[in-house]
Amino acid sequence: MTIVEPLDRVDASLRVPGDKSISHRAVLLGALAPKISTIRGLSHGEDVANTVTIVRQLGATVTVGGDVVRIEGRLDGLHGSTTPLQCGNSGTTMRLLLGYLAGIAGEHELHGDPSLSRRPMDRVAEPLGRMGVVVRGRGPKQTAPLHVTSSGVTVAIDYDMPVVSAQVKSAILLAGLVADGPTTVREATPTRTNTEDMLEYCGVRVSTRMVDRVRCVTVWPGRPGARDWTVPADPSQAAFFVVLGLIHPRADVRLEGIYAAPERTGFLRVLARMGGRLDYDADAPSTDVRARSSSLQATTIESFEIPSVDEVPILVVAACAATGVTRFRDVAELRLKESDRFAKSLELATALGANAWAEGDDLVVEGVGDARAFGYFHLDAELDHRMVMAATVAGLCAKGCEIDGGEWVASSYPSFFDDVSSLR
Repeated sequence: MTIVEPLDRVDASLRVPGDKSISHRAVLLGALAPKISTIRGLSHGEDVANTVTIVRQLGATVTVGGDVVRIEGRLDGLHGSTTPLQCGNSGTTMRLLLGYLAGIAGEHELHGDPSLSRRPMDRVAEPLGRMGVVVRGRGPKQTAPLHVTSSGVTVAIDYDMPVVSAQVKSAILLAGLVADGPTTVREATPTRTNTEDMLEYCGVRVSTRMVDRVRCVTVWPGRPGARDWTVPADPSQAAFFVVLGLIHPRADVRLEGIYAAPERTGFLRVLARMGGRLDYDADAPSTDVRARSSSLQATTIESFEIPSVDEVPILVVAACAATGVTRFRDVAELRLKESDRFAKSLELATALGANAWAEGDDLVVEGVGDARAFGYFHLDAELDHRMVMAATVAGLCAKGCEIDGGEWVASSYPSFFDDVSSLR
């Protein structure tokens, strides 16, 4: 059990780890290239470490020296592994890997931990099946362990996304690298553009256009070239400290070098709308963010404002500290994360003394008006790193808390509690 003691005052500057989403993709693309790629600022969580281990199994050479990771693919391309590919707790690893393995002829087996093995993979298996890649898992949701069969060449498709998921889009685009023509993915709700941006930077032909308010991303077949990457700080990790800075009664928090793509900073716009005292450059590719103690007001948050819904648990904590009723609209995707984050967010809000309930796929929170009103509470995080971090922030602001499963922060942010301690 992790015990969180409250903070009397917060006045600190820190840099959170490198963006996890970019880190996964830099590793995967570097392993496809025939020469050496370098990565600085790679996320040091277990999720990205699993991706690194897997590309080694597939034949890439990976060396680590200080803050620099070097990855070299093979001239003749990657090959299958004789042992299962262990994805751990990382949905990004597993879903992107399904498309990635489309270019590696043979049979592949993917495993996950108990949490990941409950998450649906049918949303990736279905479009990949259209491309000629056979994915077999357990039950109608195609849960892990997964068996993948690929010829190394795929059929190009034009695909309308039925779910909002950058991971599914990315899997299709990666499979499109070995297709027999251009592959297009259509998104009614735009998601993070990391994969298409990074493919283009690697020399792959990619086009993005809007057609009747739908974002259409097309990738042509090609092999990525080696590149040097510098990974900016992860906005989803920074969100916890931003909210801490806003709801703690005596706080001034500065976050350095945050990745500022529009699809990743929706939480900042939401918090500013709630009355948060925030300073940042919305037009820069990366930005410092300053958050100071604020009186927050309730708002309505649409799911398209936070496409990945990763920041919802910590925004629920902000909603608990706000005055009025905050509604998170159409956030059913929360139920399909490392835990049922919909249920756990309601549980956390109730533990903090707020009124919280579900209305269909909407999550509704009536705040207590001030984080100082939060009581001491206990939460079982159920293998979910974001629930651990959200609960920690709430505990720091008032009377503290107890968390079962605090060790699960290692999947994305192993130094989280060290950074929290530095705030003292």
